[in-house]
Amino acid sequence: MRFLLDANLSPLITARLEKAGHAAKHVRDVELRHAADDQIMDFAAEHGYVLVSQDTDFTNLLHYRKAASPSLVLLRNLPEVSAAQIGELILNNLDQFEEALAKGAVVSIVADQIRVRRLPFH
Repeated sequence: MRFLLDANLSPLITARLEKAGHAAKHVRDVELRHAADDQIMDFAAEHGYVLVSQDTDFTNLLHYRKAASPSLVLLRNLPEVSAAQIGELILNNLDQFEEALAKGAVVSIVADQIRVRRLPFH
């Protein structure tokens, strides 16, 4: 799976995802560190990335655009955790939602639950 991490996440998470065999980039790696959310979303969709962010604005953009991609992993209300712990959180639960991400989905991960919503939103 290919992941694009938003600016609000540590670039160190990419190393953990790559170590597990996934392609991962941080927005700074693709010169989008200061880009608007819609530009980041367009880049992710065009290049086949699953966007990983803590920014709920991406769900709003997906809703208003009625978009089927890119898929989004939204990390919400997590306690203070390290970059390594976030990488592990994604990897340890990926088998639960990898197929949904491949088809187009928003996966919200909170401290005690995971919610999957198919794209496009209706």
